[in-house]
This record gives sequence, structure tokens and C-alpha cells, in this order.
Amino acid sequence: MTMRRFFCRVLSAAIVASALPAVALAAPQASSLIIATGSVTGVYYPAGGAVCRLINKTSGPLKLRCSVQATSGSIYNLQALRAHKVNLAVVQSDAQMAALKGQGEFVPAGADSELRSLFGLYVEPLTIVARQDANIQQLDDLPGKRVDIGNPGSGDRSTMDILMRSQAWDLKTFSEISELKGAERAQALCDNKIDAFVYVVGHPSGTIKEASSSCDISLVEISGAGVDKLLSAHPEYSKTVIPGRLYRGADQDIPSFGVSATLVTTSQLPEDIAYQLVKAVFDNFEQFKRLHPAFAGLKKENLIHEGLSAPLHPGAARYFKEKGLLK
Repeated sequence: MTMRRFFCRVLSAAIVASALPAVALAAPQASSLIIATGSVTGVYYPAGGAVCRLINKTSGPLKLRCSVQATSGSIYNLQALRAHKVNLAVVQSDAQMAALKGQGEFVPAGADSELRSLFGLYVEPLTIVARQDANIQQLDDLPGKRVDIGNPGSGDRSTMDILMRSQAWDLKTFSEISELKGAERAQALCDNKIDAFVYVVGHPSGTIKEASSSCDISLVEISGAGVDKLLSAHPEYSKTVIPGRLYRGADQDIPSFGVSATLVTTSQLPEDIAYQLVKAVFDNFEQFKRLHPAFAGLKKENLIHEGLSAPLHPGAARYFKEKGLLK
């Protein structure tokens, strides 16, 4: 199956799911599941669409209906979840930990004692995409450039803030900064309005494919002493590699670090509903893996541990124990 057909299939599923009547911002009904995701050109949106597709296809006796909501990203998603505007959210594992402990962006609201994990999804490397003519090959080449550092409320921005501190950078390090939404970055790069943008995303990414098809790009190596310092201080991050040959002009594997994308909810979600939605995905796991290239290498046993700092929801735990995945 071609990459174009992959994206068309999953985006179509997401669009169909988001057309369901439960999309209003009012608190959803218990059997109407709304997943806060991310930009429509990122991976969170089709990931949420893939989950919804299986829930809607195998809704079971509870007649669950699932829809997706495009958002600015992890920080907003966790805030919306806490405010009961949605009942599910796709979030970065580092943002999940920060919300659970009331750190970073979540200091004003305090620790979220209701936050619960359902399962992990896939690894998300911090990715820096640059114009080839900007001559940015490594982190030390970024100072003095025009850099999009991610929009406020996104996991991209919170991760970039941590990287900047580890590099002893501030906003004055760059000649210009911007705070674009995910869907706006590729065009800005190819219109020569920015030299580089940051994105915490699973691969392959629609945004990066859009950029690579419209202009000459390179992926920036993310390594060095500052990164090593960051990793030693933040165990929620780990070293990873962005595979080569996923995008035109990016043929080599690129070292980076990353987080896990995770699906979370709150303790208010009834146990039988949490059980049913986890069952819908894991009973159809091979089909789920085919719904997006970022899912291709997933293993069930990894998804119940990796990136999950919030307590496992009792409904999810019951399913995993029944299947022998959790003791």
C-alpha cells in the first residue's frame, strides 16, 4: 500500500469520526468518546482517528461512539481533559508526567490526581526540519537563525523549552522566532519565512512530507553534551533515531531523543467503558498497526508500560490482566 493511500485511509476515518454528533465542547456523554488529538497534518489526529475507527466498528454492548478533535497539542489536551471538555486525550509522555505532578505548565492548576493511563502508542522523536540552504546540520548551527519553536500549549514547545535550557539558549539566541501551529510550519519553511521548525512527532509525518515535497529540506542532528545533560535530568526522555529515507532529501538516520505518545483519560471514565475501548483496539491489534505507518512496529507488551506515568485505569488493567499482559 502506498504512503498516500495510508494517509488517505486514516484521515478519511478521522474525518468520518469527527463528523459524529458528539463534537461539541460541552462535557461529552459517558458513551460518547471525544479524543483530543493535535494538528490535522501531524500524527496525533490520524492516531485518534484510528482508535475511533476501531471503537466505532466494534462498539460492543455499550454502543460506544467515538470522535476526534483537532487541537494545539498535549498541553491543551491535558487541560481540556481536566476540565471535562473531552474524555480522552493523546499526549506526550513528558506532558503526562508534568500534569500528574503539577509541574511546568501545570503549576497553577496543581497535580492532577484524576489523570489515568490507558495505553502507550508510539515513539515521538524531537525533530528539527531545516531548509537545506540554511546550512543547519546540527544544534550548534541553530543560533542566529529564524526558528519556529512551537506554538504555546503544544508538546513541541514544552520540549523545545527544555532543550533550550539544556543548551543555555534563550529567545535572543535566534535572529527571529515564531510560534506556528503544526499545519502552518511546512508552508512557512518553503516560503522562506523561517529557516527551521521543531516538531515532536511520530514518523512518517504529513507535515514533514509536505515540506519535503515542496522545497529542499534537511533533518538536524540532535546530540551533544547539552542533550546528554537533558537526558540525565529527565528520565521521561530517551535517545532514539529518525530513520532515513522517509522524506525526500533526508536519506541518513538522524540521532535525536524523544518521548512516547500515550492515550490518557480520567478516573471519571466508567470502568466498563475503559475496558471496552481498550478491548476494541487490542482485540484488533494487527488491523490497528496497519492504520498508520507509525504503528507498524508496535508490540502489545510495550504499550502497557512505556511512557505511562499516570496510574493505569482500572478498566484497562482488567483487560490486560485477562489477556495475560499484566500480572
